[in-house]
Amino acid sequence: MKYRHRVLALLFALSMITFLDRVCLSVAGPRMQQELSIGPATWGWVVGIFALAYGIFQIPVGILGDRIGARKVLFAIVLWWSACTWLTGSVSSIPLLLGVRFLFGAGEGGAYPNSSSAISRWFPVSERGRALGFIWMASRLGGAVTPYLIIPMQSRYGWRLGFHLLGLLGMAWAVVWFVWFRDWPTEKKDISRGEFEEIGQGPARPAYTPIPWRRTLRSWNFWAILLVYHVLGYGGYFYLSWLNTYLVKGRGFEEKDIVFLSSLPFILGAIANVVGGYTGDFLVRRIGLR
Repeated sequence: MKYRHRVLALLFALSMITFLDRVCLSVAGPRMQQELSIGPATWGWVVGIFALAYGIFQIPVGILGDRIGARKVLFAIVLWWSACTWLTGSVSSIPLLLGVRFLFGAGEGGAYPNSSSAISRWFPVSERGRALGFIWMASRLGGAVTPYLIIPMQSRYGWRLGFHLLGLLGMAWAVVWFVWFRDWPTEKKDISRGEFEEIGQGPARPAYTPIPWRRTLRSWNFWAILLVYHVLGYGGYFYLSWLNTYLVKGRGFEEKDIVFLSSLPFILGAIANVVGGYTGDFLVRRIGLR
């Protein structure tokens, strides 16, 4: 297996873990609301405060990754949010839950910016679409398998155990990443000359340069990308945070009957992500990046 494909395999696993951690809250939501006496409006703050911190910290942690590399940054933030995942399973009050979820969002904010940074250093332009397609497919697969893992577990052991186990899983990933991964292909001694040529990276590493914000903010491409992703995120966030609560409390389903319904949006999303990745690379080769 080529080294860049091993990098992709690690990032694939990370992307699954990020959504296992996120969707676990949605799946455990009805039980958490019952045990901690959380009403719908307060639950909105529980799921919303994660999104607030997630948005705030994406750019700063992304800049940090550009400066010092995805190896150190992903190691630190995955440990950070995995600890918060574990702590989510230990909270006993609403204020503690809100604090832990804010810190969780702050940690996860740098996950995909730094994954994209690693892809840009390890993959040629013509392969980045499918590489990112696989990473996003993994996130949807993580969301799809979460109900199958968490619902039976919490039916037998309660809702807290799932958070504890997922926290430990993330910590294990962080250790493997830090030991094996390197920020640049030139830092891997065993990589072949042929793969260097395929990646298209020279021996000189580009120096860090700040983002030209004025020029960026005047770019119609930039605003178009923001609009597309805003619409995706606005609609998709329901499935990440509210779907299980809606099915149980809004539609009257029993918990045991919603496993497939909870997974279905993520299964279809996984298929669409990888198809979109390959389609994007095909179109780049045929008509160019724009």
